[in-house]
Amino acid sequence: MDKRPSGLAISPEGLVQGIRHIDSPNCDARPTGMPIELVVIHNISLPPGEYGGNGVIELFTNRLDPHAHPYYAGIHQMKVSAHFFIRRDGELIQFVPCGMRAWHAGISSWQGRERCNDFSIGIELEGSDDEPFSESQYAALNALLATLRSSYPISGITGHSDIAPGRKTDPGPGFDWSKISCHGN
Repeated sequence: MDKRPSGLAISPEGLVQGIRHIDSPNCDARPTGMPIELVVIHNISLPPGEYGGNGVIELFTNRLDPHAHPYYAGIHQMKVSAHFFIRRDGELIQFVPCGMRAWHAGISSWQGRERCNDFSIGIELEGSDDEPFSESQYAALNALLATLRSSYPISGITGHSDIAPGRKTDPGPGFDWSKISCHGN
């Protein structure tokens, strides 16, 4: 079933209306007066290479069971989040209001500026570096990007690998940047 969003709008609280919201505790206030200028594209699947489960939701809400899968034993204590997660079928889930700082970028730098979490929105796509993403994901991502750009002074869209080179590889070669309607700005 295709769950791509349509007609997106952002509330004054920074929540995209008409999509699923799951609150993540892994966020905090942005620095005062810090505009949202960057979108960072990531990929994630938990367990790695498996789609459709609740692993990502459990990770972002600090409920990942370390015994549910061998991979989880090494990551269950991580305190991470993203603003948005786009499933393979295009379903869009928001974990952190846009005005808050999600913990997605880690040690990072963009155009000489450190601490990208301070001024960015993090979007996780359900997937892996080397596997193509679905058309439903690109459609949902483009709808979300257009909405974000109409609400915030976004001046760049980049991959996690571009702001944390050598440390991160996502969204990887499986991500087709030509399918992003407003990439390069």
